[in-house]
Amino acid sequence: MSAESAPPYFIQAATEEQANSIQHLVRSSGINPTGLDWRRFLVAVDEDGKLIGCGQLKPHGDGSLELASVAVRPEQRRRGVASALINGLIEGTSETLYIMCQASLGPLYERFEFEEIAEEDMPKYFRRISKLVGVLEAVRAQGERLLIMRRASGR
Repeated sequence: MSAESAPPYFIQAATEEQANSIQHLVRSSGINPTGLDWRRFLVAVDEDGKLIGCGQLKPHGDGSLELASVAVRPEQRRRGVASALINGLIEGTSETLYIMCQASLGPLYERFEFEEIAEEDMPKYFRRISKLVGVLEAVRAQGERLLIMRRASGR
């Protein structure tokens, strides 16, 4: 199906009724399933109201704010759904945002003015995760490294 003939989708704040669908989509996408509070999510729904994508702004105890849980159903990818969700989440805050992603996704987030940061520039939460991932052999075996990026406030 081409993008021209694809049915439309809409970006909106999540509802409590969508909480299970959000959890299922995030888990099936292989994304960290912790901290999935539907109240922090924007969702993409198709014209029938079916959830096709999601993303959230997730606060951490150290005061940092993470763009997280961005997921789109495989059959809905390459239609701009993730970009629309990311734009909606970014527009919803003027705070500095962080993201953790596979290094192969770095170019996607660079389009939204995220930049890779060194460990010494990371908030405490992200330094801790970075060190933990560094010792996990499973990540190394896949040949993919964790990338932590920042989008400065006021952009």
